[in-house]
Amino acid sequence: MLILRSFLLVFALLFLLPLATHAAWWLYRPLAEDWRRADWSSAKLLPAAATEPEATVHVFAARVGRWRGVFAHHSWVVVKERNASAYTRFDVVGWGTPVRVNHREADGRWFGNDPELVTELRGEVAERLIPQVRAAVQSYPHAKPGTYLAWPGPNSNSFVQHVLAQVPDLAQALPPTAIGKDWREDGLYAGLTPSRTGIQATAFGVAGITLGWVEGVEINLLGLVAGLDLRQPALKLPGWGRIGV
Repeated sequence: MLILRSFLLVFALLFLLPLATHAAWWLYRPLAEDWRRADWSSAKLLPAAATEPEATVHVFAARVGRWRGVFAHHSWVVVKERNASAYTRFDVVGWGTPVRVNHREADGRWFGNDPELVTELRGEVAERLIPQVRAAVQSYPHAKPGTYLAWPGPNSNSFVQHVLAQVPDLAQALPPTAIGKDWREDGLYAGLTPSRTGIQATAFGVAGITLGWVEGVEINLLGLVAGLDLRQPALKLPGWGRIGV
């Protein structure tokens, strides 16, 4: 009984309280009523491709629409080859053919929400990794219509996590609010983290634990993540995401 009470207390403090406070804050934000009225325009985070000759790789994430923004981000990958005149954006959506190319602006808002930069690489490193990123996109195993599932996955974040796992030199973790990033096709999994810098055990992406240098310490319950960022010290909280440096 004491163990059960302790578990419920920890669950309330680490998961329910942060989620409830973020939900209260989210309700006071101006939100688009539907996708037609939402702002999908460029957030002006990237310079015009033609003005930047070097190769680049970017990973972005933005809050999803309406009440779901309380919980989750949508993430995507952007690449630009050296001297290319345009960026190429890859992401997954929940209707039609899941994997989309240039579905929106490379740094476009998602359902009116500004994107945040998760990571970027430039120059020779980016030039070396871009073919690997493109190959990872092509190898995504859930690219057929009807394979998308918002929770627990595979979804847009499962897709980007697949790219990160296939290109570990990107050495970056998705935000803790990227629900679907821990989804595994084989259901039960124990092994290396996607970055291959630690270990992870997960059950269908709805419960698990992660310990890695890139991913940090994460406890996943029902897709909600609480933990610590080790590389750049920060808290990871449900709803709020990463809070720190």
